[in-house]
Amino acid sequence: MSPDGTLSIGDLAARARTTVKTIRFYSDQGLLPEAARSSGGHRRYGPDALARLRTIRSLRALDVPVPEIKRVLESGEGPEPGEGLEAVVARRLDEISGQLAALRWREAALRALRESEPGQLAERLELIGAVSVPPDTSAIAHYWRRLLPTRLSARLRSAITEAAVPQPPADPTTDQVLTFARVHALATAATDHCLAAHRPVTENHPDLLYDGLYEAHQLVEAAVRAGRAPGPGEALDCYAAAYARAAGTRDTPAFRQALAARLTAADHPMMRRYWHLAGVLLPGLTLGAADAWLREALAADTATG
Repeated sequence: MSPDGTLSIGDLAARARTTVKTIRFYSDQGLLPEAARSSGGHRRYGPDALARLRTIRSLRALDVPVPEIKRVLESGEGPEPGEGLEAVVARRLDEISGQLAALRWREAALRALRESEPGQLAERLELIGAVSVPPDTSAIAHYWRRLLPTRLSARLRSAITEAAVPQPPADPTTDQVLTFARVHALATAATDHCLAAHRPVTENHPDLLYDGLYEAHQLVEAAVRAGRAPGPGEALDCYAAAYARAAGTRDTPAFRQALAARLTAADHPMMRRYWHLAGVLLPGLTLGAADAWLREALAADTATG
């Protein structure tokens, strides 16, 4: 160190156990400012350069990009502080998590292909290849936005979509990869004509209906936990009342008879397949399973009524 407290580029490289070339690169990128130049035009660095250089190298070892390191180093300097270390670390961690999720998905997808029978390989490849990596749920969410009544409130549309759209598992099995890919294929293949054919039975006031259905589904969960088979009770009464209220009429035996017939006619195989697949990925009782329990209860009630 010179009498003025500065270090030559060679001294700094020796103390940091790195190369002059590395220090020159960081200086040229604006990460390691020079304190001065010698009379011969050589770079000189201040006493804080060693600690700054160690910070730079630590962040580079974590693969933090140079522009982000510059924002960290500028944090707290000048009238417009740069980005804090905590924010950069958090974002880098999110990026790594996403990369790991993509790798785990690819690994499970490749295992699904390797384990397939010779006659399944082409079909599975096409099915899995249609899903982005890492997978996202935008196509499935779009399917539900098209399926739900147009006049349904944003509150209920969001709640139903969140409950109905399966998330790709963080560490999927081969079966889960294939199941998610099949749900994705079903959602992307649904045409407007097909959606119209299996759109749920709705009334003039969809919010009244779906608020009531949500309450009925909650009651079904309690009934299933208690081991009760589908049949008359509070859950069915809430279910029938929701349809009656939305239709502006009363819940009577005749209304239940007509409702049972309408729901049976609207029970589309595509929706049954959707809930069968989604049930593999969604936790707990699905909306589809709860609704099937209620329709079975309604059928039993009207058969004996």
